[in-house]
Amino acid sequence: MSTTSEEQTPLEEVRVADRAHFKEGPPLELFRRLRAECPVHWSTGISEYPDEDGFWSVTSAEDVFEVSRDWRTFSSEIGGFVALKNAILPLELQQAMFIGMDPPKHDRMKALFQRGFTPKRIAEHEDAIRVITTDVFDRLDGRDVCDLVSDVAQPAVARVIGSFMGLPPEDDEVWAGLINVIVGAGDPDATPAGAQSVIEREVPEVFERCGKLIADRRASPTNDLTSVLVHAELDGERLEDHEIVMGFFLLMAAGNDSTKATYCSGMRALIENPDQRRKVLEDLSLVPAVVEESLRMFPAFAHFARTATCDTELHGQTIREGEKVVMWYPSSNRDETRYEDPDRFDITRNAEHQAFGAGGRHFCLGTALARLELRILIDETLRRYPRMEIAANPTYVESPFANQHKTLPVRLRPL
Repeated sequence: MSTTSEEQTPLEEVRVADRAHFKEGPPLELFRRLRAECPVHWSTGISEYPDEDGFWSVTSAEDVFEVSRDWRTFSSEIGGFVALKNAILPLELQQAMFIGMDPPKHDRMKALFQRGFTPKRIAEHEDAIRVITTDVFDRLDGRDVCDLVSDVAQPAVARVIGSFMGLPPEDDEVWAGLINVIVGAGDPDATPAGAQSVIEREVPEVFERCGKLIADRRASPTNDLTSVLVHAELDGERLEDHEIVMGFFLLMAAGNDSTKATYCSGMRALIENPDQRRKVLEDLSLVPAVVEESLRMFPAFAHFARTATCDTELHGQTIREGEKVVMWYPSSNRDETRYEDPDRFDITRNAEHQAFGAGGRHFCLGTALARLELRILIDETLRRYPRMEIAANPTYVESPFANQHKTLPVRLRPL
């Protein structure tokens, strides 16, 4: 993760969400400085998007917890759920996802899926997820090197969420590509024509492909999550097509990016901390602890946002009605007041974290699925490749939102 020094720049001149800070992962030194000097910090905007408004950065675990749980004061709906209000996904499309809604509509929409994501229901998929994972690893037989992002994580997680959504395996790659571009918009490789190009290209393609799925499920209902969306009713009315599309997109994005991101970062941490890897190899029952420490240190999404519904105060700062508040999880998960030596990867820590949100109504729906996938992926990797090494310099998606590797080349070194 990035630790480029920000000590020379006056904090009032810092724009926290500028992509320049995120070329090598989250700017951990900047977040450390903000926690110490200005835990609730005002940025005048984002350099790449001059039409977007300024926002408050919330960097401590306690303040992120407070904002997350007070949905009446801090709305997910009014200004959207990310730092950018319209530049990549227009506000109307953000509000069509339940993550971009406030109660009571949020609660009713989320409840449509809650039953399918309980720990008990997810556990029923364990054997199928392990088969998917082992099939992906079997493709590496005979290879000396691979990229953990593109060769392992991406195909595994795409097939898992694709199976939940009722998509055929041959569509995994195209859907993963669309999700990667939209979630990583702004990265020069993902969007060489600029982040706003997704509105002209990828978003219309998502709508076109989803339109065909909607028509298919209306004609022939199935038991997958896409069909649940198509046939769902809220207050006696079916969802509008754009709500179905964005609900589909939300589940696909969460299913693709969250597990992929944390798995790759966690495996890199194990490789770079051989004492920690040795502990796990000696006792694979520690794999769940690896999962939790990886979630703490490497949350898949760097931020979510809220908008103040009234004038309020947070950590001594006056926040005006309509101003956006951005919660930075790579910062709150390394808060020195919560964690001893927070930048140390320690699988015995067993600490709580905010990688799935900090509680409240927007706590992540897919926590059980993400934990199961991560456990299986890490367990299978360690069993097959206990001496895995970094083969070349990893790269990051340059994004203040998607906290993930772009490439992670490794030398497999099987038993």
